[in-house]
Amino acid sequence: MGLFDRLFGRSSSKLHVAAPVAGQCVPLSEVPDPTFSGEILGPGAAIRPTDGRVCAPVSGTVTTLFPTGHAVALTGENGAEVLVHIGLDTVTLQGSAFTIHAREGQTVREGDLLIEADLEAIRTAGLDPVTPVILCNPDRFQSVTALTGKPVSPGDPILALK
Repeated sequence: MGLFDRLFGRSSSKLHVAAPVAGQCVPLSEVPDPTFSGEILGPGAAIRPTDGRVCAPVSGTVTTLFPTGHAVALTGENGAEVLVHIGLDTVTLQGSAFTIHAREGQTVREGDLLIEADLEAIRTAGLDPVTPVILCNPDRFQSVTALTGKPVSPGDPILALK
C-alpha cells in the first residue's frame, strides 16, 4: 500500500469476499446445518446455486482443497481466510459429483475456476447443494456484513469487510 493509499484509506486489496458460484445469496441462518447456521466456523453467507462452476471468492492462495472436492479454503491477499463448502453432507459422495481444477498452494485470482460440481448428482443423492461461504478469521476485520437476499454471479460481493 502506498503513502497516498494509507493517507486516504484506500487499500490495494479488495475488502470483500465474492460469490464463488451463481445463485441466490441467502443468510447463513437459512442453511439447515447448525455448524453453518450457528456460525460455529465463522460468519458468512450461503448461495443456493444455479450453476456448478465454483470460482475463487478472493485473490490469494488455495490453502486446503479436500480430495473429495466438496470444499476448499483460501487465504486472500486481503487477509480473509475463506471456506467454500459445496452442499451439505456432500463429503459422503466421495468426490463423485466434483471435478477439481485447482491444487493446494496454487495462487489464484478472484473468479478463477476451482471446482465443478454436478448439482443434479448432488440433488439425486438426496443432498442439499446450498453452498456456505465462511469467513474463518473475522477477528482480523472491524466488521463483516453479509450482502444477502439477491441473485449473484461469481465475482459479485457477498461479504463486505471493513
